[in-house]
Amino acid sequence: MARRVLDEPGEDVVAVAKLERQARRGPFARIALFLRQVVAELRKVVTPTWRELVTYTAVVLGFVVVMMAIVYVLDIAFGALVVWVFAGSS
Repeated sequence: MARRVLDEPGEDVVAVAKLERQARRGPFARIALFLRQVVAELRKVVTPTWRELVTYTAVVLGFVVVMMAIVYVLDIAFGALVVWVFAGSS
């Protein structure tokens, strides 16, 4: 049976500590923290190579064309169905 380590804080203790620390920060400190976090995340971004960019663009354009074709076919089918349902009664 595993023993629980008493030195490690529980999740509720950590959450309460984070909330207390956040409440003590002023609005400008929170904005500065947000901007630092944004810059840190932007440094993680990897720009694609030219070949990857062309491949991704072709895949997206191909997907859009396929979806447009599906919507077009469904539009024609539902339009014909509506005409058949409502034109037959008059």
